[in-house]
Amino acid sequence: MRLGLFSDVHANLPALEATLGLLDDEGVDFVLCLGDVVGYGPHPREVVQLLRKRNVVCTLGPADANLAFPFAKTEREGVADEILEWTRDQLTPEEVRWLRHLPVTYRLHTPFGRLRGFHGLPYQPEERFPLSKPTAELLPVFEQLSSRIVVTGGSHVPFHRQVGDHWLIDPGSVGMTLGGEPGADAMILTIEGETLEVETLKIDYDIGQTVFDVQAWGLPDVVAQVLRNGGLTEEV
Repeated sequence: MRLGLFSDVHANLPALEATLGLLDDEGVDFVLCLGDVVGYGPHPREVVQLLRKRNVVCTLGPADANLAFPFAKTEREGVADEILEWTRDQLTPEEVRWLRHLPVTYRLHTPFGRLRGFHGLPYQPEERFPLSKPTAELLPVFEQLSSRIVVTGGSHVPFHRQVGDHWLIDPGSVGMTLGGEPGADAMILTIEGETLEVETLKIDYDIGQTVFDVQAWGLPDVVAQVLRNGGLTEEV
């Protein structure tokens, strides 16, 4: 069984197209997106349309939730809220409804055991999962989730580690990586019985096109800087 994992698309269509194309070429059996489909990038409508067309299973991220449920919106630092208001004007009511119906968590049974996927923390997509906590503190989390594989989004930096006989994974960000190298992040899990292998992918895409569209729509230039640099130069 081969699983394609990605997260934090952030309305970056060229990055999403390149990621889905590579996962197609790799012949994965299933694709899971860990949320933050929209926010920051210039292609919210096109990204939602492509994910819907491809029937990609997605969980709810905080940017998605802030747009879909404005009454429960949480204030964020930097330019996030400014861009979210612009994003809301780009989407149709039907596309907003699609975001509203994204599940907060997703369960998948694999030959290795149950996989649980979500953005941030289970049922708290706006929070960050403590990826670097000691094994002794993380094992109860796996027991609580009844899962051997926990996949989370939100750090924007690819990460994976074994926790006892469990796996903790964050595939990074398709649309706005903060790992220090420009490009789209994704991962492929290859599972054969009790064996699980993690392959980290760095995918080239037309960053220039996304930067051009950021500037054409008059979105904050810090977004273009992050795309070019693969990391933060100031708070977004």
